[in-house]
Amino acid sequence: MHSRRDFIQKSALIAGGTLLGTGVQQQAFAIFKNRIAPSDQLNIGAIGINGMGWADVTAALKVPGVNLVAICDVDKNVMDNRMNDYAKMNYDASKVKRYDDYRKLLEQKDIDAVIIGTPDHWHALIMIAACQAGKDVYVEKPVGNSIGECRAMVAAQQKYNKVVQGGQWQRSQQHFKDAVDFVQGGQLGNIRTVKVWCYQGWMKPAIITPDTTPPPGVDYASWLGPAKTVPFNAGRFHFNFRWFWDYAGGLMTDWGVHLLDYGLLGMKSPIPKSVSALGGRFAYPDLFEETPDTLTTLYEFEGFNMVWDSAMGIDNGSYNRDHGIAFIGNNGTLILNRGGWEVIEERQSKNKVVKPFVEKSDNGLDKHWENFVSVVKSRKMEDLHCPIQAGAHVATVAQMGNIAYRSGKKLEWNDAEHQFTDHAINKQYLMKEYHNGYKLPVI
Repeated sequence: MHSRRDFIQKSALIAGGTLLGTGVQQQAFAIFKNRIAPSDQLNIGAIGINGMGWADVTAALKVPGVNLVAICDVDKNVMDNRMNDYAKMNYDASKVKRYDDYRKLLEQKDIDAVIIGTPDHWHALIMIAACQAGKDVYVEKPVGNSIGECRAMVAAQQKYNKVVQGGQWQRSQQHFKDAVDFVQGGQLGNIRTVKVWCYQGWMKPAIITPDTTPPPGVDYASWLGPAKTVPFNAGRFHFNFRWFWDYAGGLMTDWGVHLLDYGLLGMKSPIPKSVSALGGRFAYPDLFEETPDTLTTLYEFEGFNMVWDSAMGIDNGSYNRDHGIAFIGNNGTLILNRGGWEVIEERQSKNKVVKPFVEKSDNGLDKHWENFVSVVKSRKMEDLHCPIQAGAHVATVAQMGNIAYRSGKKLEWNDAEHQFTDHAINKQYLMKEYHNGYKLPVI
């Protein structure tokens, strides 16, 4: 009998063929799965399942041959709710093992790959531990909560040679890839500015509430992990962790890694030469947040600038869109977001450009999971749409913007040494301080 790993590698043709691209719905996939021996399925475990972690699970289950065999969360209430959701999808929830400690889940021998959908401050520790345990990894964005963590995660993938996909699913969406091809085709002429913006009207910090004891079923000490110990407060728990420096980096790392990523891809850009930023808590000074609700960041590259512009609580962003990337060239401007892309011709240009309007035509998250499963089976790392190296690159650029804002300085980057030229800034910001006995492994 073939081993699980043999099957996974030899079934690459199934994962890479037309079957994954058919859009067949989940119940139809179940028919296919029932014909595959349990020992020959790709078994996944999910760690952190309250938000995108569960969205990743549902996308993974659309891929033929994928099984959910284990979940882990520090909130028992979340696990109960998700298993109810799972049962409603016509799966047997009793077959899914539950853990409140990710280390126990990683010990489960029949798990081939894990999803990391925890708050950002846990990503690096769990991803490295998963690679050490022999698991392939799908890690949500931003892959790391500091520049130092990003470098450690890349080193771990290289050392243990595991498939590690970053959760930047727009890299698998066709209209994003087509837009980049157009940008790089030269019709826009010389591109001197890339504007990246994120105006999110639905995103607001929580109201200020008193500290309380953690809700029943919540292991708060495990939720904090390497972050410093503070009293429990609902205003920074679950979704709201995004607005506090210990756990995340605000809109810059929440949406910025998606959008800056395509600005960098379109321009084939390395790390910027310098970065400066201005912003603050201008819109909601009386709500519970540390990260800025309004931020403008300027990145200097060779031959062009990139501008990041974000605002919480309003939708009126550039070009009447609440998010996007604009490549501004001598002949025209290409505007790209999750809905599609279009080109606005420069009226004074003598070099006319075609002016396509292209709408979204596929589900990027589903495609991203098809890609991940395909590479897990083929072991062809070069086919991965968002390898950890790519996720670490854009997370580093986003972290640079936040560090410039927090320090109030224009910062220069020394690419040869992978750090800023200001050593005091490096000491303070390149790596998060770990607490409660946690340490980032030395790879």
